[in-house]
Amino acid sequence: MVHPDELSMLQEVVSVCHRLSEKDMVSATDGNVSVRTKTGTFYTTRSSVPKGDVTVNDILEVDRTGKPVGGIGKPSTELKMHLFIYEQRPDVNAIVHAHPAFATAFAAAGQAIDKPVLPEVLVMMGKIPLAEYATPSTDEVPESIRPFVQEHNAMLLANHGAVTYGTTLQQAYLTMEKLEHTARITLYARLLGGERPLSQRQIEDLMAVSEKSYGKKIYLDVNNGEKTDALYSETDIYEILKRVLQRLENK
Repeated sequence: MVHPDELSMLQEVVSVCHRLSEKDMVSATDGNVSVRTKTGTFYTTRSSVPKGDVTVNDILEVDRTGKPVGGIGKPSTELKMHLFIYEQRPDVNAIVHAHPAFATAFAAAGQAIDKPVLPEVLVMMGKIPLAEYATPSTDEVPESIRPFVQEHNAMLLANHGAVTYGTTLQQAYLTMEKLEHTARITLYARLLGGERPLSQRQIEDLMAVSEKSYGKKIYLDVNNGEKTDALYSETDIYEILKRVLQRLENK
């Protein structure tokens, strides 16, 4: 018989999977969700199940090596990435991996979301880095996120999607939601001529408010909006944005 606390945790995983599907942050059988248990094992969604259809029976329990110790089926193919994050970050208790359209558009274009533009994003996530491309489900994935996993709770995965994590599953999910919203605003801003980054003074004021009001320090390496070399021309970016927006409008 499942302990009430464990059942509550499983139900929360199911709820987050359904929310990912309802928010169009995954399609088909994309994405995966996991949580750390009090005994040091992990609950994770099993492979090949649409997130909108996930039930408690679609969640497996695995040990620190990824070996199933409870449930039926195979763990998600991205379990290696989850286990690596848990190993590197003892403070992390939940992870969400998804393919939200706007954030994944940035990942596909090889663009990080790292300009200091929106105050609430800077406080919640800081800059959002782009991990180099790695073949999904292989050992390349943990290595690709290694440079960022300690200092960030959200990142883009080149040509793949995004991953977010936090002390609770609610926090991990909301970070994914905020990441997608930020990517969408950034794309629209570029259609209107480009983002206007905060000044160094504005960033310093924000850092002071964040630490004083929320007890949270922000560490940012900013260039005051100076241009850096882009992988694509402005014309290329504009055409990519048009195609992405047309596809979303036709859904």
